[in-house]
Amino acid sequence: MRSILATLRKEHDQLRALFEQVNATTDRAEKTRLELLQKIEATLVPHAKWEEMVFYPALKSRANHEQKLLWAEAMQEHRAVEQSVLPDLKACEPGSREFAGSAKVMGEFIDHHAKEEEREIFAVMRELFTAQELAEMDEQYEEWKASGMGEAMTLDAKIKTGVASIFRSPGAP
Repeated sequence: MRSILATLRKEHDQLRALFEQVNATTDRAEKTRLELLQKIEATLVPHAKWEEMVFYPALKSRANHEQKLLWAEAMQEHRAVEQSVLPDLKACEPGSREFAGSAKVMGEFIDHHAKEEEREIFAVMRELFTAQELAEMDEQYEEWKASGMGEAMTLDAKIKTGVASIFRSPGAP
């Protein structure tokens, strides 16, 4: 039976692999770095937006007091990536050491978040939701990603991080 937890884990693994590829590039690989950043964003943004709109609210709706702390932490980590980490990376010249450093930090941040989510939040979701409900969430996610709403939310987030990157100066003291 399908499960949203398996789909989200698969996307975490895809992101880890993309960050490994970015970290293996040299400063001369500007085109490759930009292509990989686009792939990262194309995987990360819909994933994060759907979690924020559906997955995390579902968790919060059934969570006890302690479990709601997991929800709050996850939401703050998402905000940090959207409002700071990703715009900082996008502000960097792809052939610079700043880009390499920012990509490494972002990859480590995403990996930390994913591991925590897989270990703690997924366990809680298995307690609070039936296998059928997790399968239905997976179907909803697939439909949402292919829908106009999913595409619009993803585009909106990409525009926001792009605009925020204009006001960043990653190499400044």
